[in-house]
Formats: sequence, C-alpha cells, structure tokens
Amino acid sequence: MTFWMAMILGVVQGVAEFLPISSSGHLSLLQYFFGMEEPDALYNILLHFATLVAVCVVYRRDIAEMIVEFFRLLASLFTKGGRRERGNPPEARRMILLLILGTLPLFLVLPFDDAVEGLGANPVFVSAMLLVTGCILFLSDRYGGGRKNGRTATVKDVLLVGLAQGAATIPGLSRSGTTISAGMALGFERNFAVRFSFLLSLPAVLGATLLKVIKVAQGGEFDTELLPMYLAGMVVAGVVGYFSISLVKLLASKGKFGSFAYYCWLAGAVSLAAALLLPLLSPVP
Repeated sequence: MTFWMAMILGVVQGVAEFLPISSSGHLSLLQYFFGMEEPDALYNILLHFATLVAVCVVYRRDIAEMIVEFFRLLASLFTKGGRRERGNPPEARRMILLLILGTLPLFLVLPFDDAVEGLGANPVFVSAMLLVTGCILFLSDRYGGGRKNGRTATVKDVLLVGLAQGAATIPGLSRSGTTISAGMALGFERNFAVRFSFLLSLPAVLGATLLKVIKVAQGGEFDTELLPMYLAGMVVAGVVGYFSISLVKLLASKGKFGSFAYYCWLAGAVSLAAALLLPLLSPVP
C-alpha cells in the first residue's frame, strides 16, 4: 500500500463511515470494479479508531456527562438519597442505560458475522442494498421527526434502533442511515436521532476494534516503518469524519437527511447495471 493510497482510504473512511452511504458497501464495490486493495488488518483498525475519536470529539460533552453520571450512579448505590434519585435519573445517566440496551441486539448478529461479511463479495447484492438504503433515507424525512429525546425514549424504542444497527452489518446498508431513520420513524426528535445513532456507534466500533486487535496481535509483528503512513491516514480519517458528522447533523436538523437517498439510488443503480452487464460483455475464454 502506497502513501497516497493510505490517504485515499482515510478520506473514504471518514466520509462513508458517517454519511449514510454505507462504507462497507462502497469498499466492496471499489474492490470489485477497480481492484482497490483492502487496507491491511492493522490499518483498518487504526482507521476505525480515528473515526471513533471523531465521534468522541463531536459529542465530548455528552460523553463527559455520561462518565460523570456513571460514577455518581455507583456512588448512589451506597446512599439513601441516591436510591430515591434513581426513580428520576438525569438524562445523561438514562442515556447510559439506553446505549447499553441499544447495543445488545448486536450480539444476535455475532454468530453470523462471517456469513454476513461474505455477502460483500457479491456486487449485485451490495448494489441492491444501496438501493434499499436509498429508500430508507427517502422515507426518513417524510415519516420521521417526533419529539422523543433522552428522557422520553423507551426501552422498546432503543431496542428497535439496536436491531436496525444489527441489520446494518449487511454490506450496502448504511449503519448511520438505518439507525437514524429508525429513530426518526419511532418518533425521535431529529437531532436526538442523530446524536443517539453516533453515540450508539461507540460501543459497537470499540468492541469490533478490540476483537480485530486481538486477531492482529496473534497474527504477527507490526512494521514500524509504516507508522508515519498510518498516522497520516488516521489524521485524514479523523478530520474528514468530524466534518462528515457535522454535515449529517446540519442536514438532519433542516429535515433534509433524505437527500442522501438520491446518491444511494444513483450509486446502487450504476453499480447494479455494471455488475450485471460486465460478465455479459466479457470475452468468452
């Protein structure tokens, strides 16, 4: 992998990870049609870590409040006043529970991880899922936008959003697009739907990153000569990811989140046509 390829992959990661256009779907199609090489296991981990940092920077206040409330919750377990407070907890403390519950459905997907990942090798399937993503995004603006927030969202709501996140492990389905649209359809206020979706990505990405770190550690040693290239790609992915999150927040607040549907439809239609026609146009051996 060259230095410029590392930078390009950083840009792709920063854009596609947060914009509702499916990073896994785009990477699969780029590999199939253009032979773009997949980043090695360690670099893939570092890119995901960079986008994880981007989420932490954008939602640093929410994360800081949840950390404080977590320790307050632990302290309250040993005080009488704390036991009374648990009946009406602060929003940040309630968000901790909501995020935990929203992450649980991912464990249903773990046994099928290899099979789901294998679907990315089928360009027709990935293209069709991009078209589905477009339909989901298109409907989000028309049926979404309620008033639920961190204080009023129910256990059922967050479990359903968690199921949407589990379904979005399918290549071509956008994680952010699916979870934000699911939140809006369940009556989440638009800004809360975006905030909950990106905060929900933290335990999911962190867990997946730790699993990959273990695999890489078991596989061999790290080539220190590649470190400058990896760090440059991480910075690009983090900075681009930061602005991508800001763009999603802006469009969602203005009720234009569904605008990404047109891109997904275009990309899905073009790649589907190419996947079906290229084998027919290829010379017969």
